Amino acid sequence: MLAEWLPNLLAGWGIQLLGVLSPGPGVALILTVATTRGRGPAITTCLGIGTGAVCLAFAAIIGLGALVAQLAWAMTAVKLAGAAYLTWLAWKAFGRAVAPPPPPAAAFRQPATRGVALAGLAMQLTNPKAILYWLAAVAVANFAAAPWPVIALFLLGAFLNSFLGHGAWAVALSSRAFTALYARGRRWIEATLGGFFAFTAFKLATTRI
Repeated sequence: MLAEWLPNLLAGWGIQLLGVLSPGPGVALILTVATTRGRGPAITTCLGIGTGAVCLAFAAIIGLGALVAQLAWAMTAVKLAGAAYLTWLAWKAFGRAVAPPPPPAAAFRQPATRGVALAGLAMQLTNPKAILYWLAAVAVANFAAAPWPVIALFLLGAFLNSFLGHGAWAVALSSRAFTALYARGRRWIEATLGGFFAFTAFKLATTRI
C-alpha cells in the first residue's frame, strides 16, 4: 500500500517544502522570538507552526480548505485576521526598535512558554497563502481515494517537514554568530522587521487572493 501511494506523498510534501524553505512571515516571527527570547522559545514557536501546517493539511484533505477558498467572506475574514496579527507584530517590533530588549545573552535564559507556540499556530492559520499552498499540495497528491493510514502518514510528514524546516531557521537565527550581529544592530533589525510585518499586513489586506 505504501509503495502505491509513495509518489503521491512525495509530490504533496515537495510542494509543502517549497513554502517551508521560502522565508516569509513565519521565519520573521521565528527571528523575533530567537533574538529576543532565545533558542528554546524559537523552537517552541516552530511546534505551533508545525501544528498549524497539520491543521491546514487536514482541512484541505477533507475539503474544508477548498470551501473556505470559494467563500469570499471566509477568505476575507482570514485575510483581515492575518493582517491584524501582522500589524500587532509590526507594532511590537517598532516598540523594540525604540526601546531595544535586553542583550540576547540575558534573553537566552527565558524558558519556552505556551504563548510562543500559540503565536506560531496563529501565524500559520491566518495566512491565506498557506491555505492555497496546501490546496495545491493536496490536489497534486490526489488523496481522494487514499486510505486513512496513508493520510495519517502524510499529516505526520507534513508536521515533520514544517517543524524541522522552520526549526533549522530557529537554530540558525539563535546561533551565537547571529545573536552577536543582532546585539550590534538591534534597533535596525527590529525596525526592518517592523517594516516587513507592516508591509506584509498591508499587502495581505489589500491584495485579492
